[in-house]
Amino acid sequence: MQFISPDLDAYCEARSGEEPWYLKDSPPRRARGYTCPPCSAAICKAASWPCSVSLFGPRIAIGIGTYTGYSALCLAEGLAHGGMLHTIDIDPYLPEMVHRYIEKAGMLDRITMHHRPALEVIPELPSPFELAFIDADKQNYPAYLEAVLPRMAKGGIIVADNVLWSGKVLAPPQERDEQTAALIRFADMVNADPRFDPVMIPLRDGVLMARVK
Repeated sequence: MQFISPDLDAYCEARSGEEPWYLKDSPPRRARGYTCPPCSAAICKAASWPCSVSLFGPRIAIGIGTYTGYSALCLAEGLAHGGMLHTIDIDPYLPEMVHRYIEKAGMLDRITMHHRPALEVIPELPSPFELAFIDADKQNYPAYLEAVLPRMAKGGIIVADNVLWSGKVLAPPQERDEQTAALIRFADMVNADPRFDPVMIPLRDGVLMARVK
């Protein structure tokens, strides 16, 4: 999931602003023993920046894929006063650890964790969503989009990570695995839907941002 050299990546991260104190020693930063690399500071900055500026402060946001909680803490930081981030993951080994760091960051009143499949949880959440961050199992990105879109607020933003998938999205159709094919279908769905104003950013493994018109 890395298109640029580690040195150039470090250069970019060093110029993407300071991390809050509660992220510098968080499990996402140490993340030893996990099968996937955690979200980078630059990715989380890109995902959370729209809701951190004064023009946009979501009251209801969702994160599909909690993993080690790094993105959840970043997104929760930019919520409007009284806002809530609902973060969803099915990994049974992470909730206790992530909860400790949410508590350490003083964000228990801003983050609600859900430990069931996202397609079951999404219909039960309060809406409209003003921000949706998708960073979970890639083969379900199209299904997550279909579940989230009817509940998005006008002007809301959907952010999806890993949309370039280490460049595999350029592979011939016969060489694409299930995840790659799903990511292409997801990006094509967003791009073809007149309800979206999308932009794909070649940042690390690719970030797609789409504003709901």
